[in-house]
Amino acid sequence: MAELASHPVGHPLRSGVAGFGTDGIRGRVGAQLSPALAMQVGFWCGQVLPPSGPVLIGMDSRCSGPMLVAALTAGLTAAGREVWTLGVCPTPAIPGAIRRLGAAGGLMVSASHNPPHDNGIKVFGASGAKLSRGQQQAIEAGLQGVGPAGGFGGNGVVHDRQELLADYQRALVASVLGRRLDGCSIVLDLCWGAATACGEAVFRALGAKLTVLHGQPDGERINVGCGSTHLEPLRRAVLEQGASMGFAFDGDADRMLAVDGRGRVVDGDQILYLWGTSLLAEGQLPANRIVATVMSNLGFERAWQAKGGVLERTAVGDQYVHQAMEQMGAGLGGEQSGHILSARHGMSGDGLLTALQVATLLHRSGQSLAGWMDSSFQPYPQILVNVTVPDRQRRQQWQQCEPLRLAVDAAEAAMDGCGRVLVRASGTEPLLRVMVEADDQKLVDHWASQLAREAELHLNAA
Repeated sequence: MAELASHPVGHPLRSGVAGFGTDGIRGRVGAQLSPALAMQVGFWCGQVLPPSGPVLIGMDSRCSGPMLVAALTAGLTAAGREVWTLGVCPTPAIPGAIRRLGAAGGLMVSASHNPPHDNGIKVFGASGAKLSRGQQQAIEAGLQGVGPAGGFGGNGVVHDRQELLADYQRALVASVLGRRLDGCSIVLDLCWGAATACGEAVFRALGAKLTVLHGQPDGERINVGCGSTHLEPLRRAVLEQGASMGFAFDGDADRMLAVDGRGRVVDGDQILYLWGTSLLAEGQLPANRIVATVMSNLGFERAWQAKGGVLERTAVGDQYVHQAMEQMGAGLGGEQSGHILSARHGMSGDGLLTALQVATLLHRSGQSLAGWMDSSFQPYPQILVNVTVPDRQRRQQWQQCEPLRLAVDAAEAAMDGCGRVLVRASGTEPLLRVMVEADDQKLVDHWASQLAREAELHLNAA
């Protein structure tokens, strides 16, 4: 990644510039993501976002966060924008504040579930939604020097607005409509990340009996052996404490996975099915529709259809779920990884809000999460294998690899309509994701291993 520092604002280098993946711009700090690049991103965001209103910036707990916030702020103020900084906060606090305050947009500095040495930039427009592809392309064109030249916009101003986090906390508590958690034993894994800003406080405000893991912001340990990508510490604590349930968040707290009182993992598909069933019973789910992604389990889809529900699938990425929900008027959607979007609650992926909804709905009903899981669907055996493929072109164009394509065809033929294969390039990491699911565990094991070997052999060949 080339440095941009020697080029004036509005005239960056024309090649080697990072673009938007499935969830913003993300990469290793100092390599794919430098302060110079962040300054340029800030400047071009200042050009693309609506001209009136402040631009908000939050961050997770990573050590590189303050540096990148400063660089983004420099670019935004060079574009003449007013900037409000919120400090460490969950990602969903940004779109919520944008809508509440009528801001022009916002940026979140986070690499979500990635390791501490990575960071990223998520950009939200005036509606609180992720930027449209057209807006992303306008920023990318500016970074590459192929769009209209942007000039110095004057001296923007910067305000520290960390008090806005209290508004987000109040909105979380209000979202449960007076339901309480008095005496409910819950374990929270806050991942050393953004959830530490207010996660414990909102659960305690509702009366929960808490055990908190990794509860302080720590940029050197964020996501390391903890959080929604490493559930064993949460599972162990739930079982040791005899807790009713546990919730684990990723680095920026926009997604959540749970563990029930028996130590079973409750993923995004289970949350959608269980929350959707509750909404269905209340007549609060338009057209009985849930929006999920291509990664969601076939067992979920068939169980939901058996209830008379409709499951719509999108590409991977919460922005695609968001778009489909808006287009279809859907009330609930999300991803297997734990991004859940509720139209009633602003359509922002929010791990803390989802955890509060699940916990309070269960506590009010007198049912445990384990009991709720007992009534849920049986997922099909599913394996996801991540194959490292450093060459971006080979990764993105894997369909042009004939041996791998033929192996996928053979796998689908062998499953004969009782399973499926999904191969896709990650939008945030140098990985090819190979997913196989079927009603037969042996088929899943065999073809997941076989397809991963084919991908490794042919996509990484010299």
